[in-house]
Amino acid sequence: MKNKFPAALFVVQLLLLADVAVSAVLLHKYNDWLGVVCLVPAVLLIILGLIVYAVFTKNSFRHISKMNKHLENSAAEYMNTLPAPVAVIDENKNFVWFNQIFTEKISLGQDVYGLDFEGFVSIDINNLLSEGFAVCHINGCIYKISAEKYDKMNMSFHVLYFQDQTDYYTVKKKSDDSHQNVVIITIDNYDEIMQNAKESVKSQTSLETEKIIENFMLSTKGLVKKTSSNTFYAIIENCNMKKVIDEKFKILDEARSIKISDNYPITFSIGVGLGADSLQESEKIAKQCIDMALGRGGDQAVIKTENGYRFFGGVSKGIEKRSHAKTRVIANALQDIIRDSGKVFIMGHRFGDLDSVGASCGMAGAIRLLGKKAFVAVDRSKNLASHLISEIEDKTNDQLFITPGEAESYIEDRDLLIIVDTHNKDFLESRSLYDRAKNIVVIDHHRKTVNFIDDAVIFHHEPYASSASEMVTEIIQYFRFDTDQRFPNCYADALLSGIMLDTKNFVMRTGVRTFEAAAYLKKLGADTVAVKLLFSNSIDSYKRRSQIVSTAKIHRNCAIAAADFKSDDLRLVAPQAADELLSITGVDASFVIYKTGSTLNISARSLGAVNVQVIMEELGGGGHQTMAATQIEGSTVQEAVKALIHAIDARLEDE
Repeated sequence: MKNKFPAALFVVQLLLLADVAVSAVLLHKYNDWLGVVCLVPAVLLIILGLIVYAVFTKNSFRHISKMNKHLENSAAEYMNTLPAPVAVIDENKNFVWFNQIFTEKISLGQDVYGLDFEGFVSIDINNLLSEGFAVCHINGCIYKISAEKYDKMNMSFHVLYFQDQTDYYTVKKKSDDSHQNVVIITIDNYDEIMQNAKESVKSQTSLETEKIIENFMLSTKGLVKKTSSNTFYAIIENCNMKKVIDEKFKILDEARSIKISDNYPITFSIGVGLGADSLQESEKIAKQCIDMALGRGGDQAVIKTENGYRFFGGVSKGIEKRSHAKTRVIANALQDIIRDSGKVFIMGHRFGDLDSVGASCGMAGAIRLLGKKAFVAVDRSKNLASHLISEIEDKTNDQLFITPGEAESYIEDRDLLIIVDTHNKDFLESRSLYDRAKNIVVIDHHRKTVNFIDDAVIFHHEPYASSASEMVTEIIQYFRFDTDQRFPNCYADALLSGIMLDTKNFVMRTGVRTFEAAAYLKKLGADTVAVKLLFSNSIDSYKRRSQIVSTAKIHRNCAIAAADFKSDDLRLVAPQAADELLSITGVDASFVIYKTGSTLNISARSLGAVNVQVIMEELGGGGHQTMAATQIEGSTVQEAVKALIHAIDARLEDE
């Protein structure tokens, strides 16, 4: 290769020489002696430049001769005749050798000797050398670059081989784009619309929904087949699926815009079997996704990814199912399991509230009427329903409440564990008790999360229900009791308190079945005055709640408040403050941030216009569309506020 003397040094020498020469000529006109004196530095500079140039040239050629000698020993002539580009870089990552085809295809005729590799090729050289290979786009082609290291004669350098894989990646992209995915589309509220609808309405519903789906499929160039009255199977290729995802499944909005039969909007749930190796596996994944979508209330599309699930839509409230057929089947199956079990243990979520504890107590009361031993596992030190626990203990003689540790030591293989008001493994009152249980039943109303319990004998999950207490009340209505003993009033009070808590006194998430459950509890002897007393607070708690409300700031119709004080009842006061913030004009959602120990908590509420569940999911939590929460470790209040505002902005922009 041709040696290059540093251009910058050469230019500097020329400038200095010219400056001295001009000065000498000008001075010579006035004084011969001064002119001779000025010529001396010019001569010295010339001599110095020649010496530097000679030394640089000698060292450079010595380095090149060593490199060429080693390359000759390493079959440099062979590499020069290879049909693929080859280059050599030294320990400073500079080019010191390359073959002819490298000049033609990579450098495009440019002499890159001495140039930095990373400055010429857009790739991280350290990753290339550590991994041994890398893929890079160069001059419109895709090359796989392999690196081999050589150490010899006190020198270290790397030989780089450039393999043109443009054709391979072109074929791979075409193959990936044409890969087929199974997509399942269901009409969430089809049965409700058709139940009492006229024939003309049924025909209109079928026409409108099929028209939307057909138009949707036209844009995807896919295949769709109706498999039942409310279910469609579709096959869509990857290239068109990407477009659907980029548009965030706009078919959900198109379906929601249609109002049929008493102005009920049509909503779809969509499960996508993305990334499967076969159509059979794709269908399996699509079914998992559709179950997740329905478990979260419907009106959304779900895609399963390597890191979990990805959700689109979910802005509508869950559609209430008016039929009790499913509940009756669940109740009969659960009763059979209870009778075949030994003892029955019941637990809810950590920091249990009136709904969690109330549903547990109601279920325990019914199980004891069936003649089985039942215990409720609660951590009294971390519980928000201590008044209810004390009230039931005062009115019953048998031991009902035990600690999670005691439950772990008592439980046996034949025993049954019933989990209420949560289906997430991370939120359980005792994860150890869950791990020890062999037979598990889940009863929950929260929208389905990713880390759900997947080994339950019965997984009774109804996201449209107002509360777990409502679900338990419906179940015990279908229990077949062998005794005429009356259901204790205190258990009816516990169930009613859970319903009133989660519905905010029958205001939020209240359906026809909610009032039917409340009427049944009233028939069992529930005392509304006694239930109201369970919600009473001290004057100090009221002041703390007002203090939190006074710190609220409004951001895009969302009230954000932070509790900057510590209190034993902060977990109870903060959600109450979030509820109270919703009474402010123009507030669609409220968020209260408070700290307990090293954990930072956010309690979120809304009136339905804002889906606080998806906002909390962005921060690692979950819940309902109108009531959700999250916990953040190792964060300050200021950092949490910034993260919350970012999540609110992202969600509102998506909507």
